[in-house]
Amino acid sequence: MSNGYRVAVVGVTGQVGTLMLELLREREFPAEEIVAFASARSAGRELGGGLVVRELSEDAIQGFDLALFSAGGSISGEWAPRFAEAGATVIDNSSRWRMQDGVPLVVAEVNPDALESNHGIIANPNCSTMQMVVALKPLHDESPIERLVISTYQAVSGTGRRAVEELLDQSHALLHEREIASPEAYAHQIAFNALPHAGSFAVGDDHTDEERKLMNETRKILGDESIRISATCVRVPVVNGHSEAVNVQTQDAISPERARELLAAAPGVTVIDDPDAALYPLAIEAAGKDDVFVGRIRRDPGHDRALDLWVVSDNLRKGAATNAVQLAEALHDRGLIAAQGARSPA
Repeated sequence: MSNGYRVAVVGVTGQVGTLMLELLREREFPAEEIVAFASARSAGRELGGGLVVRELSEDAIQGFDLALFSAGGSISGEWAPRFAEAGATVIDNSSRWRMQDGVPLVVAEVNPDALESNHGIIANPNCSTMQMVVALKPLHDESPIERLVISTYQAVSGTGRRAVEELLDQSHALLHEREIASPEAYAHQIAFNALPHAGSFAVGDDHTDEERKLMNETRKILGDESIRISATCVRVPVVNGHSEAVNVQTQDAISPERARELLAAAPGVTVIDDPDAALYPLAIEAAGKDDVFVGRIRRDPGHDRALDLWVVSDNLRKGAATNAVQLAEALHDRGLIAAQGARSPA
């Protein structure tokens, strides 16, 4: 597309990087040129559409208007500021910048106005936080949220391709009554199991980093540090699609009927809520879709100002790649890429 932006995709050979590249094309983002970056061992690899993977270097990163990162925290910590200093607006999918003061943490349907305050780097939230706040935003606008109790059921694709392969290999071995290899992606066997250990335990912390992300990122995105949050993150033998049981306590009571009405009208949300007909969100049906799906909306019988929700989304799409591309689109619509000194498409 002529007269468009020059866009870098960093970490293009990973699951999310590959998907970001596909979505830029599918959604017809106004890019004149897309350049793929990955590790030195992937340099020279040919991708679809005639792209050849390049290695990051000071000379190679010059002249970009926009850079989408999905390459891990250490790479983002080193190279995102360099891209920004060279004039690009960076959208980073790692955890490196999310809680950094002065770096907006943005979900397209929830707090897009935060993009206005960016200084060259914008953070994409964690996948489990992302889908949850899309569902919480319309309720929070109706009556401020006081407390959340969250249990997640997270797919192995959130860990990476190696974890997906391990789940499939273990499942195949067990179904054929063979011994499985020693687990590598997780501390224990993931096939036919549930691990109350999604993420990593920092020294001295009894919560995982996934659980801390849910707490800290949710408060930052919703702009309310007073929200009390309890979270337990569980890894389950599902290939793709995170599921969450969320108990939401608000200042004023919201009826289940009103909650369904609010959620049905919210951008990026699809309500599937007819338990009598066995209709509720399922991970296998969310896979490949960009919406957040909400169902099992009901009153908490233990609290007259609390609701229970079941929230499901594709963790690689809305939980990561789709939101990054949506933020790029929002930056373009608001003229904020040009505000960083980049060329503006005609």
